[in-house]
Amino acid sequence: MNENNFTIKEKTLAWFVHVFTATGVVFGLLAIIAISKHQFILAMFWLIIAFIVDGVDGMMARKFKVKEVLPFMEGKNIDFVIDFANYAIIPAYFLYEAFWIINGEKVHVLPNIEWVKITAVSILLLVSALYYGKEPMVSEDMYFIGFPVMWNAVIYFMFFVTYLPAWINFGFVLFFAILHFVPLKYTYPSQNKKYQILNWVVFIIFIVSTILILWNYPNDQLWMRILSGMYLPFFIWSTLWASFKK
Repeated sequence: MNENNFTIKEKTLAWFVHVFTATGVVFGLLAIIAISKHQFILAMFWLIIAFIVDGVDGMMARKFKVKEVLPFMEGKNIDFVIDFANYAIIPAYFLYEAFWIINGEKVHVLPNIEWVKITAVSILLLVSALYYGKEPMVSEDMYFIGFPVMWNAVIYFMFFVTYLPAWINFGFVLFFAILHFVPLKYTYPSQNKKYQILNWVVFIIFIVSTILILWNYPNDQLWMRILSGMYLPFFIWSTLWASFKK
């Protein structure tokens, strides 16, 4: 159908969806500013907002038939630019800068050795860039092939949930970097149709628990971190089930 056959309302709604998607880069900028001021709670809050935008804009695009109404605009290209910033570059900066204050002293998330931190964030960025060049990055049944570029989630768990020693965190960076190229199938909640309701319920619980932790940090309760951490076994189970089911 020719784009001129659509109403002004339909075109306006389609443009709104693209602008809504593009706001993700603004939230990313706000996260960078917060990280530069060592306001790590605020930075993660902005990354969560960007994550929510990324999670719902695809559904909005399908509902308002954006591709048909504005065929000269490619929403996926907008997504790729924003996703690489918010899921790789900004988390790398967060990881490089991140530290806790414990008993009045700085305790860094990564070993506080410059070349070690540079190595970790460089690996993070390099494997993320290579991952975006993979074909296919998403399977026909709408699973990510290999651990998706979701370093914002990795940083969230490191900083706000697990509180692991710096060298173990460094090891996890290497571990997840390798998983980018191990062809397991990871759930794509907004696209995958199988168990979509379950995926969304677990995802919403995770988001709510995350907001609770950020709101109460550093006085978050253990039950909040347990609730948030429950997403990990579900994520592992769904990955193994999708990868190895007959």
